[in-house]
Amino acid sequence: MKLCTMEFTTALGKHQRLGAVMEQGIVDLNAACAWHLLKKGEAQPFRLANALVPSNMLNFLQGELTSMTFAKASLDDVQQEMKSGTTPVGLNETTIVFNRNDVTLRAPLPRPTSMRDFYAFEQHVKKGFEKRGEQMPPEWYEMPVYYKGAHWSIIGPDENVHWPSYTEKFDYELELAIIIGKQGRNIPETKAREYIAGFTIMNDFSARDMQRKEMKVRLGPAKGKDFATAIGPVLVTTDEIGDPYKLKMTAKINGEVWSEGNSHSIYHSFEKMIAFASQDETLYPGDLIGSGTVGTGCGLELDRWVKPGDLMELEIEKIGVLRNKVVRG
Repeated sequence: MKLCTMEFTTALGKHQRLGAVMEQGIVDLNAACAWHLLKKGEAQPFRLANALVPSNMLNFLQGELTSMTFAKASLDDVQQEMKSGTTPVGLNETTIVFNRNDVTLRAPLPRPTSMRDFYAFEQHVKKGFEKRGEQMPPEWYEMPVYYKGAHWSIIGPDENVHWPSYTEKFDYELELAIIIGKQGRNIPETKAREYIAGFTIMNDFSARDMQRKEMKVRLGPAKGKDFATAIGPVLVTTDEIGDPYKLKMTAKINGEVWSEGNSHSIYHSFEKMIAFASQDETLYPGDLIGSGTVGTGCGLELDRWVKPGDLMELEIEKIGVLRNKVVRG
């Protein structure tokens, strides 16, 4: 499934709902589950649907395997109905399938429970140390290190990111990210894939001049990163993504290709990241984990810098395109 958070406007204002993107439109999974249960003769389909497939992404992820299973069954039922030429409608004329043009996609998980950003691509890491005139630390090869970011500063596709007042060197960072879908602690690397709900694109914006100052005192990054991070446009479940280590990754600025990479060049796998992060620490559904920047995936490596008004388009195969414009003020 390609899961999303969609927003639409009614007479009662704006609403955000859990959705699944398909060719024919976007399915409201909570409404689809109620319709699916009604067909099966359930006496209280809406009440059950609210428990099994909640209408927001975080509560849905907290349902773990049960919620995923019912969401997939409901989506399959909708798609089967549409193959016969009928668009399903719920009780009281509840809309189940939305036209893509009638909704806006927001960050698939607008408020992650936490955010860890790793440093997993060797080419990017080497280039960073080289630019600082330092040697690559051997400890980097021993463990997948990360920092914790501002999970309350998430933005989604087609949202503007505001240029921080304290920087003159704004940068994009092209990353693949996962969202945890199962609670766990001391997770073995061999079982870690079971804890991944899905994959998305992440743009880890950076105020490079501020970040450089912070890192000189061997702490952070904080203000160099925490102003915003973009994820989206969808969360692609593990069964649909296939091999996550064979994905082409591209960044365009104002339509010009600046960065090209591939997830196969990752040194520390997501399975290794999960195993490391969960050592004597609990991971929860809704935790966001970034891969770190793919090689050549940022302006710092290229000595090219994003300017106010520039449109950043990050694309990862099988996921889509994450677009954001940087604006002053």
